[in-house]
Amino acid sequence: MTLALTLTERLARARGDLRMGVPVVLVGEGAALVVAVEELTAERLADLRGFSQPVIALTDRRAETLKARAYDGDLARIALPADQGIDWVRSLADPADDLRWPMKGPLNALREGPAHLHRAALALAKSARLLPAVLVVDIPDAAAVALRHDLSLLQLAEIGPELARLSPLHAVSAARVPLSAAQAGRVHVFRPDDGGEEHYAIEIGRPDRSLPVLTRLHSACFTGDVLGSLKCDCGPQLHAALAQMGAEGAGVLLYLNQEGRGIGLANKLRAYSLQDQGFDTVEANHRLGFEDDERDFRIGADILQRMGFSAIRLMTNNPRKLDMMRGCGVTVTDRVALHVGQNPQNAAYLATKSAKSGHLE
Repeated sequence: MTLALTLTERLARARGDLRMGVPVVLVGEGAALVVAVEELTAERLADLRGFSQPVIALTDRRAETLKARAYDGDLARIALPADQGIDWVRSLADPADDLRWPMKGPLNALREGPAHLHRAALALAKSARLLPAVLVVDIPDAAAVALRHDLSLLQLAEIGPELARLSPLHAVSAARVPLSAAQAGRVHVFRPDDGGEEHYAIEIGRPDRSLPVLTRLHSACFTGDVLGSLKCDCGPQLHAALAQMGAEGAGVLLYLNQEGRGIGLANKLRAYSLQDQGFDTVEANHRLGFEDDERDFRIGADILQRMGFSAIRLMTNNPRKLDMMRGCGVTVTDRVALHVGQNPQNAAYLATKSAKSGHLE
């Protein structure tokens, strides 16, 4: 018997540390202290400067907005000038004031040396639902620094594959829940081993596992599903999908906790603020440093297979969902279009999904 933490548990702890503004030690080709810019304080920045010159790592999407050179391809490393403090650092990460303060340079983008630790730190910040911007400070003795300051230490060779793989899911509980769309409703809860968000499957009726089941992969949308936001069509799509399943007598709706196309509610609201400045959905995500869509639909395929379904009739307008299901071994026999919820408030949003994200008519 051992009480030592597994790699999965150490990664979960590191995510929690970053969300609280606590540095994490990464070891690979060299070693560094990394901290999420979003939660960085002036006091901690001063302490980190005592080790070596800090470097701010940004995704290439954010770097493009800042007109910074992304010499490392998918990211840029910006040296922190000695005369700049916490406000300047945060302005590189958060685009809220870009229009008011567009010129933050000159930005000294580094091109020498490896960027492996910076890349892993950005992936870790994303997985913690934080803005993808991290402060990286090289250190000489990783083990001693981690021990002296009681910090999490992660080996790059270990966490790289772990961050890329889908965390295994296991069923936690299930119960009958009569719904307005169908009294024969049953809700299943699935929990990932990595300590991340739980996901839900709403089973309507008793679907025959030997036949293609009417299925909807629905990403959580607090603003649309709960508040009835007019900025998107999520709420109407949720209710329309359940209603159709109820009318047919069988179906499965997967409610995946991947708010804001996988960037989390806080970042989604940041994107909404940028949309109020005139940027569309995709442009807003890019200015924040994210891709168009950060969701992982492998989660949906895993849940379906664990529930015994191998073939589905997928309710979607998103071709990426079709490709992902098929790539994960789930047969998609039919695409069922779902066009509801259009209104004057979300017309531009829906047009952007069609023009830039390839959503089908």
